[in-house]
Amino acid sequence: MSYFRDLALQYIDGEWRAGGGSWDIIDFNPYNEEKLASITVATVDEVDQAYRAAERAQPGWAATNPYKRRGVFERALRIIEDREPELIEVIVAELGGTRGKAAFELHLAREFMREAIHLSLRPEGRILPSPIDGKENRLYRLPVGVVGVISPFNFPFLLSLKSVAPALALGNAVVLKPHQNTPILGGTMVAKVFEDAGLPPGVLNVVVTDIAEIGDALLEHPVPRVISFTGSDRVGQHVATVCAKHFKRAVLECGGNSALVVLDDADLDYAVDAAVFSRFIHQGQACMAANRLLVDRSVVDEFTEKFVAKVRTLKTGDPSEPETHVGPLINSSQVESVMAAVQQTVAAGATVLTGGTSEGNIVVPTVLTDIPADAAVLGQEIFGPVALIIPFDGEEEALRIANDTPYGLSGGVHTGDIERGVRFAQRVHTGMIHVNDGIIHDEPIVPFGGEKHSGVGRLNGDATVEAFTTQKWISVQHGRSTFPI
Repeated sequence: MSYFRDLALQYIDGEWRAGGGSWDIIDFNPYNEEKLASITVATVDEVDQAYRAAERAQPGWAATNPYKRRGVFERALRIIEDREPELIEVIVAELGGTRGKAAFELHLAREFMREAIHLSLRPEGRILPSPIDGKENRLYRLPVGVVGVISPFNFPFLLSLKSVAPALALGNAVVLKPHQNTPILGGTMVAKVFEDAGLPPGVLNVVVTDIAEIGDALLEHPVPRVISFTGSDRVGQHVATVCAKHFKRAVLECGGNSALVVLDDADLDYAVDAAVFSRFIHQGQACMAANRLLVDRSVVDEFTEKFVAKVRTLKTGDPSEPETHVGPLINSSQVESVMAAVQQTVAAGATVLTGGTSEGNIVVPTVLTDIPADAAVLGQEIFGPVALIIPFDGEEEALRIANDTPYGLSGGVHTGDIERGVRFAQRVHTGMIHVNDGIIHDEPIVPFGGEKHSGVGRLNGDATVEAFTTQKWISVQHGRSTFPI
């Protein structure tokens, strides 16, 4: 099938149909700017239809034998495995991902689908003791009902599945809104996989739209009890505010400004390899990416020389070519934002060691040093292939610099002494941090999330169960109670 032709639709209550809006979202290839698809946006009324369909379908889905529910996810996993070659081509075309990035994303997507298979059988009840004679306290874990999912453009298939699959596995229904730059891979492709796997109509709905059309309708609607959002902290703050106003639970993953710290006893060659991957995978468009490379002053010259040399070997260009390491950013606006940050930092006194230019939507891998301590770039997330090398004198200064950011998602530390690394890691204010490794990691059973502006709540494993279920206390009195009045 032609995914960009056949899936350029809304998916509501098990039906593929055109949106009712008056304008279209145009899906472009970010490398050659070829038009891939045109999708008429969903309206507020269609958002309501999607949520109402989910509301109707959810009780029956939750009542389905969990072993039967599990079968849907087993079939969905096989579909993803069988369609991997086509999925890779969509990743390359729709978001400019390299083939290496596509393989990385699909590997994680398969792992999260395997965890969803297990989650289908995961919820358990408990019986708790009571100080009252004859009373039995039953604690049930139940699906919340309907979950709204808003996914980003950078790892759209993975990050949609990461919320959609477990929410469904736990007995919920879902309404998914993908990012307008990746409506197929992040939205309707997910619906197609589950439709072909036998998910009942209405349990998963996908609306391709934009806030210019629907405003806050996706958040304010009375049906969803949980909103799972991945995106910028600015938008995440708004999502959290609206959810709080309407007494909804918000699970937010909002990006970062992560630091990879290289201590004086680190294996520099290995640290360079980890840093290049952690900064330049998918053109730096990763929330966990190492924005800042903090290097002990005693080894900074050697590290910098080796790092710049390796960065210069990265091949930029057409992401469809197997040898390409760095492809295009998602759109020209993102290129303009990244290049403005580079130019402002250079104007403030920074030195460009390599890169610093762009062509079309490709930003040449860039390394900056001599960055003024008050430079704005140090406190912001750079969603592009730009690395900042920052020297420090001793662990305490490294810790101060690493924590001097409103974000706290991921991080890393390289050292020849593992326990030294763990002690340092414990003092960095992040939700996740890795000793002697890259800093872009996600595993299905390990809690994933950030501190400060990087988000609220966690996903994966037990955290996912907490996010998409609720607990209900039912007490049973055996015999007669006595009452004070």
